[in-house]
Amino acid sequence: RKTVQYADAMDINRGPLERAKEHIEVENMSDRIQIRQSDGLKELKPGEAQTIIIAGMGGALTVRILENGKETAEQAQTLVLSPHSEIELVRKYLIQNGYEIVREKMILDHEKYYTVMKAEKAENPDEVRKQYQDEICYLYGKKLIEEADDTLYRYLKEKREKFRNISAHLETQQGDGASRRKAEVEREILEMERVLSMMEREKTGGKEDA
Repeated sequence: RKTVQYADAMDINRGPLERAKEHIEVENMSDRIQIRQSDGLKELKPGEAQTIIIAGMGGALTVRILENGKETAEQAQTLVLSPHSEIELVRKYLIQNGYEIVREKMILDHEKYYTVMKAEKAENPDEVRKQYQDEICYLYGKKLIEEADDTLYRYLKEKREKFRNISAHLETQQGDGASRRKAEVEREILEMERVLSMMEREKTGGKEDA
């Protein structure tokens, strides 16, 4: 859409960068997008980018990139993050490091669920942290729960059904390991049902803080 004047495409490996370069040239965007080999944000100077996008990797790696490039990340106006696993680690890191998740969206694409979040430095970090005292805010996303996000609702119902099947299977197993695992699964089912109930109340006009 040509709303971004300039972008750097960064990756630690040369192969993905070369493929990116090919796509950039095909789209005639070489004057707007440059490739840069970098381990995380290492080769990006503080203040050089208004928006930093980190997507397509696990939550633990996303957190490591943000922590190792802390000064650069903090001087950006906006972070757009889409970890494909351990999302709760990213949410927790953001909140504990003075950010606010201002928007969050969950999408379903080719039968896979993806979550994208927009974060900015919080004006009142302590107040934001108070809003995240319930662990489900990190697990499933405070914004998504409050907005009764349709995709999260579908995801939770599918996951609950999957866990119910796991619990039923564990019922036939013997041993302490199976018993412990069944107890864990049952706890997660109860947690999902709590979130679903909260979202249903939001859909029908009821209010309950996440």
